[in-house]
Amino acid sequence: MFAKINIVPRWIIFLLDLAICIIALSVGYLIKYNFELDAIDNNEYLTNIVITTVINTIVFLYVKSFSGILRYTSAQDIFRILFAITISSGSTLIINALTLVFTGRYLVSPTVIILSGLVSFLLLITYRVLVKYFFLYIKNLNLDKMRVIIYGAGEAGVATKRTFDHDPRVNKNIVAFVDDDERKVGKTIDGVKILDAKTLEDIIASNGVDEIIFASYTIPIERKNQIVDACLEQDVLVLNIPPVDVWMGGKLQSTQIQNINIEDLLNRKSIQIDVEGIQEQLNQQRILITGAAGSIGSEIVRQLLKFETSLIILNDQSETALHDLYLELGDDHQVKNFHAFIGDVRDKQRMEHLFATYKPHYVYHAAAYKHVPLMEDNPSEAIKVNVLGTKIIADLSVKYGVRKFVMISTDKAVNPTNVMGASKRVAEIYVQSLNKTLHSDNFIFSNGLSFINELNVKPITKFITTRFGNVLGSNGSVIPRFKQQIEKGGPITVTHPEITRFFMTIPEACRLVLEAGWMGRGGEIFIFDMGKSVKIVELAKKMIRLAGLEPNHDIKIQYTGLRPGEKLFEELLNDNENTMPTHHEKIMIGKVREYKFNEVVDQIYDLIESAKANNDRQVVIKMKELVQEYKSKNSIFEELDRLNESV
Repeated sequence: MFAKINIVPRWIIFLLDLAICIIALSVGYLIKYNFELDAIDNNEYLTNIVITTVINTIVFLYVKSFSGILRYTSAQDIFRILFAITISSGSTLIINALTLVFTGRYLVSPTVIILSGLVSFLLLITYRVLVKYFFLYIKNLNLDKMRVIIYGAGEAGVATKRTFDHDPRVNKNIVAFVDDDERKVGKTIDGVKILDAKTLEDIIASNGVDEIIFASYTIPIERKNQIVDACLEQDVLVLNIPPVDVWMGGKLQSTQIQNINIEDLLNRKSIQIDVEGIQEQLNQQRILITGAAGSIGSEIVRQLLKFETSLIILNDQSETALHDLYLELGDDHQVKNFHAFIGDVRDKQRMEHLFATYKPHYVYHAAAYKHVPLMEDNPSEAIKVNVLGTKIIADLSVKYGVRKFVMISTDKAVNPTNVMGASKRVAEIYVQSLNKTLHSDNFIFSNGLSFINELNVKPITKFITTRFGNVLGSNGSVIPRFKQQIEKGGPITVTHPEITRFFMTIPEACRLVLEAGWMGRGGEIFIFDMGKSVKIVELAKKMIRLAGLEPNHDIKIQYTGLRPGEKLFEELLNDNENTMPTHHEKIMIGKVREYKFNEVVDQIYDLIESAKANNDRQVVIKMKELVQEYKSKNSIFEELDRLNESV
């Protein structure tokens, strides 16, 4: 019934405030004259009621102390009332002093003015607070209200509670705050006690908690995972507030408080990079990003926008995706140093036009085909993009004097079991061997590199490769797919109960790419610390529980079998490779097998020709000759391995 009460018009609150001020004046007179009514001068009393009403009317209209909604009274409303009463009482005292100067007597006793001001403030605040808590009490009478704990008793936690208090649609009862700061434990916020986070499991059990909301941005990821696991064991739903910078109009909205994402639990502490070093390297330079519209490419673009580059060239063959990125950058009116260039890395003439026109100083090569099952069915296309495309961009980088070429590779290039991984390994071999030869005494090559003979200076391009595993939220990755399957009611499809993968966030990976590009001196394959591998079926179960559902009851998990070319676990190095540390704890240099350019260039050239002829079988045969550790798994090309073994 009370939930349907409309908000009281402001003019009624205004009149009520004036009436309270008149009552306060009367109380002031009564206290002044010890409640002896005969001692009060009626004419003086009535005159002062008129004066008080006029002054308070002017002040209240100016300060707008009546504009707040009573049931949502806040500290700001209280401050506004204090300000209004201070001005009105001060004005009355000034008028009283002037009256004394000109008439020789007070208009009203200063004692009455001070007493009435204090009583006015007290009554104006009291009735507002009573109205607020009346509505809170009525709201909390709902017996099926969700019982909620807020983790974090800081400003964000207080904002979270008050957001619920101010939203009549929210059916939640805040039973406690919990916090790791022992200095806060035992204190209260808006009547809600702060409890020790160390006893969280007992708090949940004893209070029948339904939900816990993370309202702190400083909880270590390990601690957050512990809390989530404990909550999921007790069927407690876990929610999260968004970052402050996305609060609507600077205020948190109840609709923004949603189930915690699995990405929040797989994130690691923020990676620090040498911003000054990267800025010094890229300052006023022209940067080309191939595959700029993809998950990695677009994030590299966003990261580069933080530096004072001269021009960022966005290259991609996907018109729609590139247009979306173009609009995104265009919405930020401070970003003007970019240009979208549609073109396929396989099109040598188009890429030549790109390099001749913009003459980039640095290249980040992210363009690639990456989906394992599709490439297993289309080996020739994998070679055309991942090998030929890389070769074209690498060769043009040398021809046009690019300073550094940073190639984005994958952990699937290590001991590859599929076409995609093998094609990326071939691309690694090409750029690494090219770098070694460029910086030797031999500059004359065949198969498309004869132009080097025409250069009047020594080639300067340094080739750097970066390897990392799966990135969270990238196009086609497992987490977005699981989310879609949960939204549809399942089932979630997992290829194998034992399959594991490494995961890294897109921004984290791209920061490391920039760092590796800065520190690279040419020829390195940088390996990123991917943390611990994650069992995919456990990831699926956790995502189901985070959605408030039960695995294999609400959402089924189905095993579909390993896909063509897929292996149970990924590696960042093969058995014959070791790593060397760098100054960055998250980046290592892989000591990989080195190839001589003149020994592999003809093989790579023949591989590309087979791909152009769309001879898939011959493509795979030539890749296996070049990448001897390439052993197909769950693929029609396994027969080629058996034939090699029998020879």
